[in-house]
Amino acid sequence: MAMPMDGVMDTGPVIDCHHHLWNLSLGKHAWLTPKIGLAGLGDLAYLRSDYGPAEIAADIDKTGVVATVHVEALWDETDPVGETAWLDTLALPPGVAARCVAAAPLADPGVEAVLAAQARHPRVAGIRQTLRWHPDPALRWGGENLVESPAWRRGVALLPRHGFLLEVLTNPWQASAIAELAADFPDLPIVVNHCCSPMDRDEAGLRRWHEGLAALGRRPNIHLKLSNLARYAPALTPEAARAVLRPCLDAFGAERCLWGSDYPVARRELGYAATLDLFRRAIAPLPAADQRALLHDNAARLYRIEAG
Repeated sequence: MAMPMDGVMDTGPVIDCHHHLWNLSLGKHAWLTPKIGLAGLGDLAYLRSDYGPAEIAADIDKTGVVATVHVEALWDETDPVGETAWLDTLALPPGVAARCVAAAPLADPGVEAVLAAQARHPRVAGIRQTLRWHPDPALRWGGENLVESPAWRRGVALLPRHGFLLEVLTNPWQASAIAELAADFPDLPIVVNHCCSPMDRDEAGLRRWHEGLAALGRRPNIHLKLSNLARYAPALTPEAARAVLRPCLDAFGAERCLWGSDYPVARRELGYAATLDLFRRAIAPLPAADQRALLHDNAARLYRIEAG
């Protein structure tokens, strides 16, 4: 999608389609402890504090955010429904976690009971899976390449029974497999997180990312979250951000992309308001309708949110 050189920046209502909340005193997020961490994310000391209703209320204040989608935050995998139940106990600001993308062990033989339990919580719109396989074990999250597992695919097949979409945290190494999955389940909305995580920044890695985006974009039931953009645009300028956005929009068009903050994970790069402002300025050259779609309308439609 070519970006014209001028435009007016959208300042209308926003839906943040990707953020997390946690209370570390609950002891449910092992990856945030100093002994464990996550491959490829570096020092997580900046994340080791609570991020709850008060923190997100302060972050979204005066930004134009009218609703959000909470995404599971690798809560204790032995109790995936516990995170959803915990969300229901919180005194959340209006619109925050209007919908959520929960967890479920899709490869587990007993996953149907977990999905049924998640479906009893009205805010649950879908299930997220971490599929970040990488040939370098130091950058791999988990050992098994789940997307190739027949048991996992059987779990995926259960999602439409509950009206759930599938979200995947993946990278270009698995793009073709996700595209094939989308072809096998053409009526299942699939949402790829974080611009498909172009984590390998050498020439071969960027070529793999471009090719992966193209393969994913050819499947009309796949959507792309333009979340944590600053991680891949370290210059933190609209021009640097557009270098990341352009291949995403070329592959998917504005009608299948949507903005998410990935807060508080994205706090390493920028404050919340600055994160949203960078995105707004980066897409300002686009037509007004495309900006509105990216910032609000696509998320409202995909997650069935009535807001703003």
